Amino acid sequence: MIVLKIGKVRKITGVSARSIRYYEEKGLIKASRRENNYREYDEGVIESINTIQLYLGLGLTTDQIRDIIFCKYPEQQAHKEKDVYCEELLHLYQSRMEEVNRQIAALTEAKHRLSDKINQMIQQR
Repeated sequence: MIVLKIGKVRKITGVSARSIRYYEEKGLIKASRRENNYREYDEGVIESINTIQLYLGLGLTTDQIRDIIFCKYPEQQAHKEKDVYCEELLHLYQSRMEEVNRQIAALTEAKHRLSDKINQMIQQR
């Protein structure tokens, strides 16, 4: 097993040490402690942090991410496989997709209005 210090994890993932400590505080990742109280992570933390970053990029909160990672359904908690289906994940994705679609519609409308104003201003020159 490869052991990584927080600085190495930071360099590999591009995530700040502060964020890594926050993810640990929120229970999203785990670290062991050395005698000098320095954090040590196993190499699996890299994939975990990349997954967290993906979910944050989708607009999910760390609490939602924790719920996804550790699905609260008892029959699914026994599974250790990463791709175990989680109903909560589906609902979160559907909700986020609806929100993104609303934002796209609003931005498209704003784009059309701006385009119309630009065209009007150009014609009035």
